Amino acid sequence: MDIILKENEKIEDLQCKSLKIIQNKKWFCFGMDAVLLTNYCDVKNNSRVADLGTGTGIIPILLSGKRNISEAVGIEIQKEVAEMANRSVELNNLEKKIKILNIDLKEATKYLEKGSFDAVISNPPYKLNNSGIINPNDQKAISRHEIKCTLEDVISVASSLLKQYGRFYMIHRPDRLVDIICLLRKHKLEPKQIRFVHPKFGDKPNMVLIRASKYGNPELKFEPPLYIYNEKGTYTDDVFKIYGM
Repeated sequence: MDIILKENEKIEDLQCKSLKIIQNKKWFCFGMDAVLLTNYCDVKNNSRVADLGTGTGIIPILLSGKRNISEAVGIEIQKEVAEMANRSVELNNLEKKIKILNIDLKEATKYLEKGSFDAVISNPPYKLNNSGIINPNDQKAISRHEIKCTLEDVISVASSLLKQYGRFYMIHRPDRLVDIICLLRKHKLEPKQIRFVHPKFGDKPNMVLIRASKYGNPELKFEPPLYIYNEKGTYTDDVFKIYGM
């Protein structure tokens, strides 16, 4: 269908089942972390999924091409970003499968039934809102810093939305891992699986992928580390597989 692009917008080919996405080069564009998280989500067929802080809608759109989900709901507080995500959904003719809600995720249960989702996903802001002067209305700052929501907000809402034994998937920074695990257990989400992501072999991890289960039994497994680049400076075989190359 014909989509009218606004100033500074472009359409990017996601190289997955002809899916495309609209991005604004002056705002926060999706990165590798969203792709890694989507690939990490081993959601079951016909699952109902929520994405907290969906941004451009990249995770629901990519997930629709990788998994046989019944419905995905993306929650985004920024009006202009949510509107752009909606146009990306229309661009891919996914209106029957993906809904974008322009709401504060902290109020998600006012719009969505508690305990009704099989999986909740989030690529939340990584940085604490205490580092220097931050413009609270800047799209990039909102995407990077805990301005509109905290880590606990995300985890608490995820727990509220999930069914018993529903799965929560998140990507974050390793230096917040203690906070993450403590908050997961506080909100009845049992950490089940962790995978560290390293820029290359020998480097310390700069991202961590986590799966938790609502009311799950205690049993945490560590997956083999994921290395992004090899010694030649090109993507590793694991990353090529994730990107479908």
